[in-house]
Amino acid sequence: MADELDDIDRRILRALQRDASISIDVLAEKVHLSRNACWRRVKRMEERGVIRGRVTLVDPAAVQLDLSVFVLIRTNAHEPSWLKAFNLAVRDLPEIVGAHRMSGELDYVLRVRVSSVKDYDRFYQKLISRVPIADISASFVMDDIKDTTELPV
Repeated sequence: MADELDDIDRRILRALQRDASISIDVLAEKVHLSRNACWRRVKRMEERGVIRGRVTLVDPAAVQLDLSVFVLIRTNAHEPSWLKAFNLAVRDLPEIVGAHRMSGELDYVLRVRVSSVKDYDRFYQKLISRVPIADISASFVMDDIKDTTELPV
């Protein structure tokens, strides 16, 4: 699907990743297309699933979610029932903003947003009460050097 994108599509995607709220007129001007041609390209990329949605990025500090935590998980359980319980817990716990099944020594890495270490402990207690975990550790982010949602298209 990405191979089917031409340079104009990629320029549209770069512009929308920076600011999805711009009007189609402004977008068309930025990518040097007519309004209708630009609109058709955006719609085509939405229909093909290249553009999955448009969101508002919220400043975590503005909503008192200053603490970013990477939670590293190893499990001894790999049966379908454990995986189902884990997936449900991940979906149900709003503090989890990213969850990834890994290759290598770790089984899962979670990205969690909370307001404090105390709130992280409450999250931790909720998680381990829902699914047994062999080993869990947390790394607290001290400084965000780069944190972007933009893909290098």
